[in-house]
Amino acid sequence: MKVEQLDFKFLDLTSMLQQDILPGRVRFDQALVSWLDLRPRWEVTFDLNSNTQPNDINHGQLLEIGEKLMVDFARSFGSLMREKPRAPRNRTLFLRLEERERLRARLVKLDSFKGHPEPPCGTVCGDCLEVIPFLPCGFVDLLVLDPPYNLSKDFHGIRFSELDVHAYTKWLDHFLRVLKPLLRPTASIYICGEWFSSVSIFAAASAHFMVRNRITWEREKGRGARTNWKNSSEDIWFCTVSEHYTFNVEAVKLRRKVFAPYRNGDGTPKDWQSTKSGNFRDTHPSNLWTDITVPFWSMPENTDHPTQKSEKLMAKIILASSQPGGYILDPFLGSGTTSVVAKKLKRRYLGIEINEPYCLLAERRLELAESDNAIQGFGDGIFWERNTFGVQSGEESDHPDGSGTQGSLNLRVG
Repeated sequence: MKVEQLDFKFLDLTSMLQQDILPGRVRFDQALVSWLDLRPRWEVTFDLNSNTQPNDINHGQLLEIGEKLMVDFARSFGSLMREKPRAPRNRTLFLRLEERERLRARLVKLDSFKGHPEPPCGTVCGDCLEVIPFLPCGFVDLLVLDPPYNLSKDFHGIRFSELDVHAYTKWLDHFLRVLKPLLRPTASIYICGEWFSSVSIFAAASAHFMVRNRITWEREKGRGARTNWKNSSEDIWFCTVSEHYTFNVEAVKLRRKVFAPYRNGDGTPKDWQSTKSGNFRDTHPSNLWTDITVPFWSMPENTDHPTQKSEKLMAKIILASSQPGGYILDPFLGSGTTSVVAKKLKRRYLGIEINEPYCLLAERRLELAESDNAIQGFGDGIFWERNTFGVQSGEESDHPDGSGTQGSLNLRVG
């Protein structure tokens, strides 16, 4: 077996889709598909037998190769060629073909790093291992790592296949070694994973950094399991380079409803506030997060990225472990949540993403953040529990002295 480079410039995929020449689930596995331009042409890399010549392949053979190579073309790339039908109330962000060329011009070029102590804010399209050598040492205040989990998953044609624990640990260790020189001595690191990946995350992270905590957040989405417990949580490992680091505990308090409130001797609330909507206490953050909502179709931050993190989750990390103006790096940017939240919270940012369609989504979200810096579930310096939008609409405090309390309920976000 060897890799042959095929350039199917004759192949009009849009026409084939419209004429139903391609079956509903044509699969191309181990195939790297990248945009040539806005026309429906593709450059495709396949594993082929050494005796197969590119000029010998016709449409029928292409379909046969596709079935053998096992990547879902219709699901992974069809949405990039034409708009999906959406329900009227669906607020999922997607890009039209005419938007992509404009957004592509916004991407940061590697030559713009030359001669600067810190890179410009923005999004780089490329393999992070190829981009990192262009970056200066010691400029990152907060590193957010959301790498592919140790699961087999397709990210719009770029596929990650599950590895054994040792191999995944080694893979992750390599990234940490390469990224470590970019960090300031006071930097913090957050590494995302799930229960299976966490074994490798701790092993790799503890070899390079001081592991401070493991955050577990509840993911209310997920399929039920017949022979196991439903997997409805993920982990985020909190690490630092040294003993000196930023942690702004007052910036990440959570407002919780109080069901059995204590009162002072004079009858006034003890460490909580009374409102017409109920009794609430602003609590210190724990390492168990049950207030996170996975983005879905009715949320304006939602995209078609299969593993998108919520802006609220990222806001907790950024507010806790960086200061305004600090520099945040995300080398697995996805659809841009880290950069978008950093921009909304007045931090500097650089995101690296290998998949161009996701880079363009990130740039569009950054555009939108220029006119709307709301983060759903956070406002007036306070995080809220899930499903409390009605409470956040602005009820006045019933405090006995008639005054409001810290973090009033006058919020404009849900």
